[in-house]
Amino acid sequence: MASLNKVMIIGNVGGDPEMRFTPSGHPVTSFSVATNRTINTQGAEPKKETEWFNVVAWEKLAEQCNQFLAKGRLVYVEGRLQTRSWDGQDGQKHYKTEVIANRVMPLDKRQAAAGEAASGSDAAGDISPDDIPF
Repeated sequence: MASLNKVMIIGNVGGDPEMRFTPSGHPVTSFSVATNRTINTQGAEPKKETEWFNVVAWEKLAEQCNQFLAKGRLVYVEGRLQTRSWDGQDGQKHYKTEVIANRVMPLDKRQAAAGEAASGSDAAGDISPDDIPF
């Protein structure tokens, strides 16, 4: 029987990505993404709910996420869910579910880097998602 484990989310990056390297030298970048939805409650104002996702990117994608993403950016993430477990110092079993990304795409426009503006470049101040190599 076939199975499928695929996740697609669009949301805002919750904090600047954190890149590190495995002992064997492979880059890995972690960041969070917040998605929002509005619920219309009976007789009350609409209620906004936020769901947070922990995202992990590896290798070249990890390097690109670390370079191009920042807190607040609107981003599309595609990947698979993976749950890790470990025993804590308190003897309790802990679980963490993460999105292992295989595709990440910024969806908003971003101002040109301050260094480019300071160099006197006449290029436009915005870049499109098509300008980013992932």
